Amino acid sequence: MSRVAATPPTRSTYRHGDLRRALLEAGIDLARTGGPEAVVLREATRRAGVVPNAAYRHFASRQDLLQAVRAAALSGLAMAMETELATLPANASAAERARGSLRAVGAGYLRYALAETGLFRTAFSVPDDVEDDPDPAKAGNSGLNPFQLLGAALDLWVDAGLLPAARRPGAEYVAWSAVHGLAILLIDGPLRSRAQEQAGIIGARLLDMVENGLTVA
Repeated sequence: MSRVAATPPTRSTYRHGDLRRALLEAGIDLARTGGPEAVVLREATRRAGVVPNAAYRHFASRQDLLQAVRAAALSGLAMAMETELATLPANASAAERARGSLRAVGAGYLRYALAETGLFRTAFSVPDDVEDDPDPAKAGNSGLNPFQLLGAALDLWVDAGLLPAARRPGAEYVAWSAVHGLAILLIDGPLRSRAQEQAGIIGARLLDMVENGLTVA
């Protein structure tokens, strides 16, 4: 698992007329190194080189900035998934593409959790509805957010005849809970001392389990 996950771009200097972006990038940097608790509006303004009151034209509160950083973190997660999806062979059969897509989404999720732990924690720091979320700031280059990418992979399973249509509703949560649980064990739990090694070994077995579980009646 050596590829580096895609991450939101950052810039170290503020250009006049783009203060919102400068504040957001400062917030992303704070989250990257310190997680959601580090996203503080006053520190973001300091890093952007402006007085604190200037930020309120763009972010009314610390929570507003955190939500914007969280959206960027989810976009980075989506791009990490897309990076894995891009490695699938173009000539794969429908069943191979379906299986490969689900595994790519899971592998991208784990890679991002390990490579961008602060942003990963930030992405899930605020309770939020994920179904029918129209916010384009949370999407990757495909225009889909992480939940939608997972859903698209599961739709391929139905199309390929691997998953009965009757078992499709809610399947995202079955797969997501398993992979997210492993991610937490890798970054905060008993697997953290050998996270990179265990991500590859246990991650592959977990994805096997998810595949098998989806098809069990």
